[in-house]
Amino acid sequence: MSTAAAPARSLRPGIVLADLIPASRARDIALVVGGAALTGLAAQLSVPVPGSPVPVSGQTFAALLVGTALGARRGFLSLALYAVVGMAGVPWFAQGTSGYGMPSFGYILGMLLAATVVGALARRGADRSVLRTAGAMVLGSALVYAVGVPYLALATGMTLGQAVSAGLVPFLIGDALKAALAMGALPAAWKLAGRRG
Repeated sequence: MSTAAAPARSLRPGIVLADLIPASRARDIALVVGGAALTGLAAQLSVPVPGSPVPVSGQTFAALLVGTALGARRGFLSLALYAVVGMAGVPWFAQGTSGYGMPSFGYILGMLLAATVVGALARRGADRSVLRTAGAMVLGSALVYAVGVPYLALATGMTLGQAVSAGLVPFLIGDALKAALAMGALPAAWKLAGRRG
């Protein structure tokens, strides 16, 4: 690819950061597996929350980054691989857990949905400016909670209000910090890609 064509390609709508790597089936497989592994590693950055069966972890942030960087299809496949391998017994969910019987499993299902949605938004340029990235991250986080909190209530017998108190409220400040990090990192990655082209 000529250096003159690269900036136009890197800034063209309809692509995500992963599309800047030359296309091949091996690339797509590596990206999907790498995204699942990144999410599994980030999940190990985990801190218990007193009074909640849901820990603070890096897995939600990783899932949103994976979806945004890889796009909807590869983001979905990556988080599906993460979920299936964890359900099969690999202890790479938060706090080194695995399986699907834990009360926090709904958050993993929510991450699968969120990665797909933010990936679709990234294809429309949602990761190229600070404000649009913030909107995508807020929506992605909301989707994680929209699935995770009701699942938590059902799995534990909590009321919905109790599940919100235990499975949403303690995480809002951390989610704001994660969104701020993404707001800086993703648009900066696009600027860097444009300069290198």
